[in-house]
Amino acid sequence: MKLKILPTHLREKKRYLAFEAVSQQPLKREDVISILWDTSLHLYGVCGTSKFDLWVLKVWDCPHSDDYIIRGIIRCRRESLDEVRAILPVVTRFNGKKVVFFTIGISGTINSAVKKFIKLKEVDD
Repeated sequence: MKLKILPTHLREKKRYLAFEAVSQQPLKREDVISILWDTSLHLYGVCGTSKFDLWVLKVWDCPHSDDYIIRGIIRCRRESLDEVRAILPVVTRFNGKKVVFFTIGISGTINSAVKKFIKLKEVDD
């Protein structure tokens, strides 16, 4: 017996949040995951964080002279978009170093989020 796939009109709607982080030390995807989850748990607790369906999809390094700059995409539920956006400006430090997160934009698909907000075509080619 084969499992049936849930029809598209019954699936949870997702939103993709493009962000930029400026830090004094290099950040990896695992660091961003740790920062977001810890901050979300402090702000909303375990029950609130579990409702967000928070996930870090991809992180890109951006070349810069003084600070380390990364851009990335976070996936969350459409209904909890405002709460997830509120997590980013709360982050100020990671491992004793300063970190600043900015929301660049919000999109309904990963492809459009990368094209509109990440804009790393010249680096990827």
